[in-house]
Amino acid sequence: MTDELSDSQLAAHQAERIDLPGRHGTLAALRGGPASAKATVLLVPGYTGSKEDFAPLLDPLTDAGFAPLAIDLPGQYESPGPDSEAAYTPDELGTQVTELVGKLVADGERVLLLGHSYGGLVARAALLSGCQASGLILLDSGPSAITDPDRVAVLDYGTAVLRDKGIDAAWQLREQSLLRNPWYTGLPERLRAFQRERFLRSLPAALITMAEVLRTSEDLVAPLSRELAARAIPCLVACGEHDDAWSVPTQQRMAERLDADFAVLPGCGHSPNTENPSALVATLLPTWNSWLA
Repeated sequence: MTDELSDSQLAAHQAERIDLPGRHGTLAALRGGPASAKATVLLVPGYTGSKEDFAPLLDPLTDAGFAPLAIDLPGQYESPGPDSEAAYTPDELGTQVTELVGKLVADGERVLLLGHSYGGLVARAALLSGCQASGLILLDSGPSAITDPDRVAVLDYGTAVLRDKGIDAAWQLREQSLLRNPWYTGLPERLRAFQRERFLRSLPAALITMAEVLRTSEDLVAPLSRELAARAIPCLVACGEHDDAWSVPTQQRMAERLDADFAVLPGCGHSPNTENPSALVATLLPTWNSWLA
């Protein structure tokens, strides 16, 4: 995992910060791309994430002729959302992704949908609700709930603190854990400050529901496989070689069940988009170009 600022959520890029219409208010987004792009790539972040998780990808994708569009989901960072916990399930968020893709398609754009981690569960739900994407990428996401006992314990305890003591106490708990990680302590202070601000601006209702889904999500690979096959939508499953949320073998089996391409990205764990973005881009571009040929 790299600790260089250039490979982080604060990587410099030429994308424009925009607001998109959404049912609960505007969706904060970063948009890049040439005037006439091969396709729009809708980038959906995971639990505790945001559009900035894709910052290192924005310029390379633009340079390759694609139009990246990275969003904050409702309840994340700069996108408002309701206080209802029911609003943040994959089905509810997937419906909003489907609506956004529908607007892009209506404007004449082809859309490739990429979901990272929890965003993969949202992207899956979007496809199952009829999303008009021309391709699906599941990045470090899984077929069902996370089973790693350490991660499950963190989600359990973090949710209890969030409910009982609020977002500030939940961040203090999270930061205490991070400070035991040499990777985190080696990060530049402004990147650590960004991660602190982003977490504190997230809605507790969103964090609570996402954590619950990560602990309990059912296996929906079979219906997704049928949907992809019925509409001839190509799919890629990709993951970091050291992913500790869903194991590499678990994701490989998911790819086989989806009849999808599969790629393991070297030198990274659960977030290749920030840990080894060059390897991720080198995998995505030829895949997408083959899909669009």
